[in-house]
Amino acid sequence: MNRIKIFSGATLKYIAMITMLLDHFNKALIYPYLNGGVLLIISDIFDILGRIAFPIFCYFVVEGFFKTQNRRKYMLYMLIFGMISEIPFNLFSTGTLFNINCNNIMFTFLLLLIMLCIIDKLKNKLPKFFYIVSSIVIVAVFSLVAMLLGLDYEHHAILSGYFFYLFYKNTLLSIPFCFISMYKQPLSLIGYFLILTYNGKRGNQNKIFNYLFYPTHLLILGILRLILNV
Repeated sequence: MNRIKIFSGATLKYIAMITMLLDHFNKALIYPYLNGGVLLIISDIFDILGRIAFPIFCYFVVEGFFKTQNRRKYMLYMLIFGMISEIPFNLFSTGTLFNINCNNIMFTFLLLLIMLCIIDKLKNKLPKFFYIVSSIVIVAVFSLVAMLLGLDYEHHAILSGYFFYLFYKNTLLSIPFCFISMYKQPLSLIGYFLILTYNGKRGNQNKIFNYLFYPTHLLILGILRLILNV
């Protein structure tokens, strides 16, 4: 396993950003014009590459949960950038400024972090059996909440994040469970296996840039959708 641990956190996040951009570009500006031929081939390639992004981002949210020095501040960042990203996300996904049934991934990850905080606090307060039962109930409730709120990736994100948390010391064990939780997107397995290349080093990255990339590219794509009327 050590032989494949070649990428820093920064490198994996940049891979996730690029593949997310390709996926979102595909959905916003290629899907409306699909009529077969070369464009369909390009769209299919972007679809495959786009499945890489979510597992990587989800993993590093859990990694941040364990490594941050201030979990409240970490969740506050998610809340702030979730609010910043909501209008760009709506423009990108629905072409409208507001859609109560469609909410961005930052809110999903915020909900995931809240759940992990609750589960983590119960770890040393309950007997093992009751802790396991309580954790299952909590995960089920938060998955339902994610679905009811129309959060991006809904219960898939909650389940994947929980399995990353549960098998944090051995990521390989989490992959089969994460893969099952993403059964609707089997190609996401590419992203899950890429996580195994993480060498544990942060790498050269800028936190504000990482957060701003999400709403910025969504806003640009959303404006292009309005201009092109697609």
